[in-house]
Amino acid sequence: MNILISNDDGIHAKGINILATTLRNAGHNVTVIAPDRNRSAASSCLTLVDPLRVKQLTEQNYTVVAGTPADCVHLALNGLFEEEFDLVVSGINHGANLGDDVIYSGTVAAALEGRHLKYPCIAVSLVEKNDSTYLSAGEHNFETAAQVVLDILQKMQPDLVAPKQILNVNVPNVNYDQLQGIEITRCGHRLADAKIVENKDPRDATVYWIGPSGTPVDNGEGTDFFAVKQNKVSITPIQADMTAHQSISALKEKF
Repeated sequence: MNILISNDDGIHAKGINILATTLRNAGHNVTVIAPDRNRSAASSCLTLVDPLRVKQLTEQNYTVVAGTPADCVHLALNGLFEEEFDLVVSGINHGANLGDDVIYSGTVAAALEGRHLKYPCIAVSLVEKNDSTYLSAGEHNFETAAQVVLDILQKMQPDLVAPKQILNVNVPNVNYDQLQGIEITRCGHRLADAKIVENKDPRDATVYWIGPSGTPVDNGEGTDFFAVKQNKVSITPIQADMTAHQSISALKEKF
């Protein structure tokens, strides 16, 4: 397959490089285009008021200077490259994209941008045991997540995922032989209890950090949170349509 890979952790991130190497070793033709720096939580932001510069690093590796994940995929699929791609894979993200994470995730946004442009897309993330959106120091089993992508590719068919939908894949941070299978899931939900962290810079000015993600509360059986806790790969079909369809009838009656 001719595969385009992007991410939100940046072109030098370990996850994207292990994924690219694994797919190439499996015989796939891989082109990588990613931000020149970490753009986590960039969501679907496109750069519209400044020019974008693309630097070619190697024959099949490109970086977009000051670009977002969505910028990268948008450029790649709208004429930057002459070749046609069969699939877009975003990742391997350095941390979870579970539940509400998908709203903010640059990893998911890169995949959604590809799907918006009519390509089948997968977003893949490596999940810490505490469901953290960032990997802590320690052993990171990116090879496990890369092998899972290969497993999924073997089952991909043109009509497997509906138009405008992507597969959001979360892989437990364990060895491949410790995985307990694959589960098709729905997005769970976190508490919106993230606190800002106030600090001082070297000039004694007050600065703020966005705090960690909230605690999962809708994390029972059937959710992505539950699956990864069982050492299962979670695959959630998601889409960009944010219409609250269940409210349309009541609103029509009122208005």
